[in-house]
Parts: sequence; structure tokens; C-alpha cells
Amino acid sequence: MRRVARFHKVSYEQFAKDWEDSFGTTSEEEMIMIYDNIMLPRRATAGSAGYDFFSPVGFSLLPGETIKIPTGIRVEMEDDWVLKCYPRSGLGFKFRLQLNNTVGIIDSDYFYSDNEGHIFSKITNDSNEGRNVDIEAGSGFMQGIFVEYGITVDDDVTDIRNGGFGSTSRA
Repeated sequence: MRRVARFHKVSYEQFAKDWEDSFGTTSEEEMIMIYDNIMLPRRATAGSAGYDFFSPVGFSLLPGETIKIPTGIRVEMEDDWVLKCYPRSGLGFKFRLQLNNTVGIIDSDYFYSDNEGHIFSKITNDSNEGRNVDIEAGSGFMQGIFVEYGITVDDDVTDIRNGGFGSTSRA
């Protein structure tokens, strides 16, 4: 199996800033505890394609509710590879948990962005059965799969990314 990437935690400062944007002010003591408990994504078995992302905090979602989670994770990967993120299969199947952008695409150059390439997950409980989703801190809630990609023979793009979500379409 080809090894193409390495997960890292974002800096404490970046995580705290992004956490506050998502959840509001949190005490310094609690913020340090949350940050220190962030786990790097990992595969559950040797045959798993997906790297499980673990929630830095417990949360509950009623049907129709949405949450934006700063994972505290960034990924350094080889050029010509992308990390595609999905809800964990069981959560999607049992609760119809959905990523709001359907599939998260983490490009290789995102690692070098001003926000340190901090990966977020915005998810919705899209249950049509009235089921609540309860995720404990440290539980897997999203999975990422590395995929190699190609480009067209006439592609001559030389622009460089500097930013997060939506930054590649800005003029």
C-alpha cells in the first residue's frame, strides 16, 4: 500500500480561534482539555479504506439540526492526491447523518492555508424517522479516504491557494 499522507493537529491557537467561531467562548482550562484530547484520524482495521475522524466534544443532534465541528486536524499529503470526507457509514445508515456539502474535498495544497489547513465538518441529522444522533467525545463521526486524481492534458493552472472553504473560486 502506498503511503501518501500524514495527519497533524493544528496549533492550539488556530484550534481555539476556530472553536470560538463555532461554539462561542470557552474557558481556557476547558479549551486546553479539548485540544489535548484530540486524536489523529486512524483506520480501524488493516482492510479499512477510511480514516476515522474523532469528535473533540460530545454532541446531540435532533432531526434537522446542524453542527459545525472544528476537528483540530490538518493533513499533509502528496501532490495529485485528495482526501474525500464522508460521514461514518453506520451513522449515515442508522441516522441519515449527512455532511452539508455531501462530500468534503481536502486538496493537498490546503495544508499550507492561512488557517493551517484546519479540517471542519458541518453535519446535519437528516433523519426522516425522528431519530436523535448522540456522539460522545472521542467517537468516530466522519471518515476520510485518500484518492489519487489526474488532470487534463491542457491544464496550465499555476494559481496558489490561500484560504479555506471556497477559496479556490475567488477571483
